[in-house]
Amino acid sequence: MNLSAFLAIKWTLLVMVGLRLLSGFIELSAAFLMLRMNSVEKAVAINAMLAIIGPTVLLLSISIGLVGMSDKLSLSKFLLIGAGVTLILLGIRK
Repeated sequence: MNLSAFLAIKWTLLVMVGLRLLSGFIELSAAFLMLRMNSVEKAVAINAMLAIIGPTVLLLSISIGLVGMSDKLSLSKFLLIGAGVTLILLGIRK
């Protein structure tokens, strides 16, 4: 493994971790906001907004991870991963 590949993987990993930390911070902030609002209706509205953030972070982190591993994966593995992500997104639809 050469130095440039190591730096690309490390950068990719840091971005993925940063996205997950940001997502966690948003989730915790929303929970405290729900407590502060003290209203079921407002809590449901906040929760609905969170429903957009989760899948977005999932897609972004998977995409960034795949870009970081693009030189190591064959086309068939990319297609399998894409099918898996599609099935996850179909499974969480209401």
